[in-house]
Amino acid sequence: METRRLTELTIGELRDGLRSRRVRAADLLEAALRAIADSQAEGPALNAFISLAGDELAEQVEALDRALDGGEELGSLAGIPVAIKDNICTRGLPTTCGSKILEGYVSPYEATVVRKLRAAGALILGKTNLDEFSMGSSTENSGFGPTRNPWDRERVPGGSSGGSAAAVAAGLAPIALGSDTGGSIRQPASFCGVVGLKPTYGRVSRYGLVAFASSLDQIGPLTRTVEDAALLLSVIGGVDRFDSTSADVPVPDFSGQLDVGIEGVVVGVPREYFPDDLDHGIAGLCRAAVERLAGLGAELRQISLPHTDYAIPAYYLVANAEASSNLARYDGVRYGLRVPSAASTAAVYRESRGAGFGAEVKRRIMLGTYGLSAGYYDEYYGRAQRVRRLIAQDFEQAFAQGVDVVFTPTSPTVAFRLGERVDDPLQMYLSDVFTVTVNLARLPAISIPIGWIEGLPVGGQLLARRFDELTLLRVASALERSIAASRPDLGA
Repeated sequence: METRRLTELTIGELRDGLRSRRVRAADLLEAALRAIADSQAEGPALNAFISLAGDELAEQVEALDRALDGGEELGSLAGIPVAIKDNICTRGLPTTCGSKILEGYVSPYEATVVRKLRAAGALILGKTNLDEFSMGSSTENSGFGPTRNPWDRERVPGGSSGGSAAAVAAGLAPIALGSDTGGSIRQPASFCGVVGLKPTYGRVSRYGLVAFASSLDQIGPLTRTVEDAALLLSVIGGVDRFDSTSADVPVPDFSGQLDVGIEGVVVGVPREYFPDDLDHGIAGLCRAAVERLAGLGAELRQISLPHTDYAIPAYYLVANAEASSNLARYDGVRYGLRVPSAASTAAVYRESRGAGFGAEVKRRIMLGTYGLSAGYYDEYYGRAQRVRRLIAQDFEQAFAQGVDVVFTPTSPTVAFRLGERVDDPLQMYLSDVFTVTVNLARLPAISIPIGWIEGLPVGGQLLARRFDELTLLRVASALERSIAASRPDLGA
């Protein structure tokens, strides 16, 4: 196997190299920028990034190298390039949400997670592509063109954090941030063969995350290993006075207990997540992963989560209703695109939103507005919220009966072909059938690679109790080490 590029190394390997001075921050930045350029030049462009940082990044790298040469103690991510999903606000870089309505918009403030990354010494490399306003499961809905899957560029990388997942999988950046509203970190992690962690709702500040569905959205890491996800979560987690939904709970050293072992851990396997029509290859890889956990000392337990069948309709009612409310601010007056030829205030609203929003965003706004309209609010949105409570209770009951983690497939399929589902919204929405329950119940979950089907990666998903990322990451790390399958080269 070819020697790995610098951007394909783990945080630990890079940190050791930078501190020993075998690796210079300038070399690492150069390697990342070269890899990004190559990804655009070879074959169909990967299109993982929407924008890249400028000269200020080179100045930061020079200062870091001087400090490291002088033996200074720096932050835990000093010199590590990070890719940021373009719905997370950053200073000096556009925040477009993949939408023409925000093209060129630069936020006057910075997200808390980005401030924490900078404080830890990370290099903010650039902003990654996404489905417009995170509404999609394929990163085909972006106003700046689709991102492609690094393993097969005729296929999607998943969505909506497809740019971040593709950037890590292709070795353009060692780590990235995404956001997850119904699976938008975990599903692209599965499609691209990387690790994707959706923390408990409230574990990570949402300040500076452009809202899609405020009761569901959560920022989280996309990385090459579980350990890197744990390290990144330790940096970005914690209560934030700017986000009233962030939780005042301790942030432990998540990476410090990954090697404890999983003897006696109870793994629940829900029958509803393994239907008869599940792809046989995916089902087989999931069974093998579960048996690996048993071989490591875990106890397997068949469980039932009886309200799972109602998750997709409940999710899309709640998410679209909240999206309808959150996107009302994009009116052509306060900021963003404004059509100059509009003859009246009403025309400004209508024509600016008509030109700026893509088809999927318009569809979801209309569905959400209908669900919130007079006479239908309780029938649709109210009922969906009641179903949401039942889904959360299913998990609470399983955990109360001694289950520590739950194992499921991440996605019912491998990465599908570009254009295959664009004209079939229902099939696109069903891509999230195994992931939306986590957001509805506000639980932590992680997707890790568990194998391959015809050269395409497959992810397995682990879920845990609220704020029990320690157990979640410990089990995921044990499974990751057990699988220990070498990744095929991207060029193979």
